[in-house]
Amino acid sequence: MVKRNILLNPGPATTTDTVKMAQIVPDICPREKEFVGIMRELESDLVKIVHGDPEVYTAVLFCGSGTINMDICLNSLLPENKKILVINNGAYSSRAVEICEYYQLPHINLRLPVDRQPDLKVVEEVLESNPDIALVYTTHHETGTGLLNPVREIGALVHKYQAVFVVDTTSTYAMRPIHIAEDNIDFCMASAQKGIMGMTGLSYIVGRKAVIEASAAYPKRSYYCNLYLQYDYFKQHGEMHFTPPVQVIYAAKQALKEYFAEGEQAKWERHTRVFSAIRTGLEKLGFRIFISEDIQAGLVAAALYPNDPNWEFEKIHDYCYERGFTIYPGKVEKMGMFRLCALGAIDEKDIQDFFVVFEEALRTYGVKVPVEY
Repeated sequence: MVKRNILLNPGPATTTDTVKMAQIVPDICPREKEFVGIMRELESDLVKIVHGDPEVYTAVLFCGSGTINMDICLNSLLPENKKILVINNGAYSSRAVEICEYYQLPHINLRLPVDRQPDLKVVEEVLESNPDIALVYTTHHETGTGLLNPVREIGALVHKYQAVFVVDTTSTYAMRPIHIAEDNIDFCMASAQKGIMGMTGLSYIVGRKAVIEASAAYPKRSYYCNLYLQYDYFKQHGEMHFTPPVQVIYAAKQALKEYFAEGEQAKWERHTRVFSAIRTGLEKLGFRIFISEDIQAGLVAAALYPNDPNWEFEKIHDYCYERGFTIYPGKVEKMGMFRLCALGAIDEKDIQDFFVVFEEALRTYGVKVPVEY
């Protein structure tokens, strides 16, 4: 048994011991047929999680953290003489803008308030007045704040104007139910350390085969991070083009087994229980949550720092960390907040135990309870 820590940060998530131990396997060359079989099984299961038709969608696997998916989609799926629209209302869609700037990709940075969902009329106005937009990018769940974006409605607009819709689902995939076709998503993405509750180092993009194949004719902006190159190599050989994270893939295989055993709806209900316990605990202590309840994703609560001279995030963090609980700072510029997340292999009882420790920390350092603003 490994010491169990409760990670309330937005990933990597708390894992089961069975997932951890799945990494302890005999050494194997990843070019062996046995390992190719595991890779093909992963590809199929990752499409199944978002209810994709395997004739239409595929999963392309990469070695890296979640940002590699963003890089790959943005640099690989833009045709020549076209541009990207980034619907930007948070830290992670801002990162997409930075990637566009780094590659010097033509793009529109549609900056919107970080505490509300996009105005669909504004989105449509931009699409209508820019017929050269070929790719629209947004984040499903902005984990910096806990905001849920209405991707189904945005996707309908994107398709109305014949563009491709790419959604960063890193913090919803395998947590909130996603139906890729019904949600008007052409490409979504995630990493193993998030929703499937695997280990860090494996990321994947689920998307339309036809669009990937068309992208073979698009400008090549990266060698390692090219979606078509990886897709085509896997299609021919059942392998990543370059060395995969072997042990992490064994852990992902076990994590997917546990995902399907728990079931999509039961897993979402568990995350909902956890998030409800987080909200209840914060509200009991007087904390204000940054995003209003009706537009939250139900996975991350960003709580504002109280107006108390004794409040120091680092001290509270360290007190909790020493007792097996990890909390995380906020992600909104010039606003003091911390985040508690409902990801991972945790349940309501873990959150109740956390708030006992958290309240102890507040009282130990002289923070008034309930807190004040």
